[in-house]
Amino acid sequence: MNTVTLYTWVGFLLFLGIMLALGYIGTKQTKSVRDFAIGGGLGPVVLGLSFAATYLSAATFLGYPGWSYEWGLSNLWLILAMIGGGALGVLMVAKKIRELNKEQKSLSLPDWLGDYYNSDILRVGTGLILLFNIFYISAQFVAGARIFEYLLGMDYTVGLILITVVVVLYVFGGGALADIYTDAVQVILMAIAGIIVFVSGIVIFWNGGITTTLSGIVDNLAAQDGNLVKVFNPDSVHFYSIGAIIGAITIQWAFASAPHLFNKVLGLKNDKDLGKMILTYVITASLCVVVLFGGLYSRVAIGPADVVADLALMEYVAWAFPAIIVAFFGVVILAAAMSTTDGLFVSISTVFANDIFLKFLVKRGFVRVEEEKAEKIALQISRITVPIVGLLAFLIVLKPPMYMGDIMWIGISGIAAGTLGPILYAVYSKRKASPRAAEGSMVIGLLSYLILYFGGIIPSTMTAGAVATFIGILAMVVLAFVIKDKDREEEVELAKAE
Repeated sequence: MNTVTLYTWVGFLLFLGIMLALGYIGTKQTKSVRDFAIGGGLGPVVLGLSFAATYLSAATFLGYPGWSYEWGLSNLWLILAMIGGGALGVLMVAKKIRELNKEQKSLSLPDWLGDYYNSDILRVGTGLILLFNIFYISAQFVAGARIFEYLLGMDYTVGLILITVVVVLYVFGGGALADIYTDAVQVILMAIAGIIVFVSGIVIFWNGGITTTLSGIVDNLAAQDGNLVKVFNPDSVHFYSIGAIIGAITIQWAFASAPHLFNKVLGLKNDKDLGKMILTYVITASLCVVVLFGGLYSRVAIGPADVVADLALMEYVAWAFPAIIVAFFGVVILAAAMSTTDGLFVSISTVFANDIFLKFLVKRGFVRVEEEKAEKIALQISRITVPIVGLLAFLIVLKPPMYMGDIMWIGISGIAAGTLGPILYAVYSKRKASPRAAEGSMVIGLLSYLILYFGGIIPSTMTAGAVATFIGILAMVVLAFVIKDKDREEEVELAKAE
């Protein structure tokens, strides 16, 4: 066993012990499906850290630096998209959603939309759309498996089994409380890693000053491939034009209303703390996302070698740092994978336990049980869902994908396309739209994404998701106007008949 492997095992087992302990604490405090779903009301700093950890994911430390390695400076547009788009998305919807939820007391996005529009079709339909998040979970499993493969010498499949089992076990018990507690620890590690990577490149490639050092890095990239230093890289799947950049920013903005992030907003204790939560996110995320420079440094240090893109950052870390730091980065990436995956598990579990079982099957009388027993059954459903979802996510990536980031964005884009129209209309319209309009927007937005991306019309998952999201929003506005006018005509005809 070499030094890196030894340090990685020690660090991973220590980290795992802390995570399982926090999961145990969450288990003891989880008494209801509401506790499992949103954690019961917490402070802005903890939730801001949790929001950042969940928003960023392992893609920030493996997938996105891999894009920097492959496509160069154009990938830095992603920093603007993630910091600006994410914060803007929260600011635009969070405050109003919390105000509306004071009466609804909803636990999730499908629950909130179903209650607001009084539509079980929207509640169940949105819940089923959230199954797209299985792709997102799969991407995080890839990250964990890659780290076990790279640092511990495990077979990819064995590493995939290990990361799946670890995440399933501690989310199974603690739900949102385990998720939020562990996120706060994980994102601090992620921020430290981001700072180390960014500063290290400046130090290692130092050339007498910041400007000359950065110029030297750019010159090195240009000598390898002129497209690596272009503002829009024609070789990039996601950053080849101004339209693609706008698409990336748009889908990051839409991502801020994703279900596993939406739950953090609902879990906030006081409305006045929302600003503190967003500020915590912006500061923390800014420290984390500079890790994208690691992909550029890797390209400068290693050159156009035969490198798996998702492991480009680890190749740079192994080249630049001693064994103990390499092991630390391995643990950080595992933390990043787990910090997002647990939130996704909780959001999907909530769909089946609360949105479909309690709010639809029990409420509508399809299942007849007493309220107390229904709550206990719902909590069991939320936990049973975890291993089932874990197995499905595991099967999707048994064969490792070329870019884990693309797998992740399949899930994000599908959900945004199907849900953002009804969300924004609820937040900004002065009059409530017909349930049929919201249902139509959901279907049109989702079908648009499936056709645009899986039909091969738009190759970028982010751009296809952004276009489909705009189509869903436009459909919501048009349908709300048309169906409203139709309802008025029916009222007039009824009045005349009387």
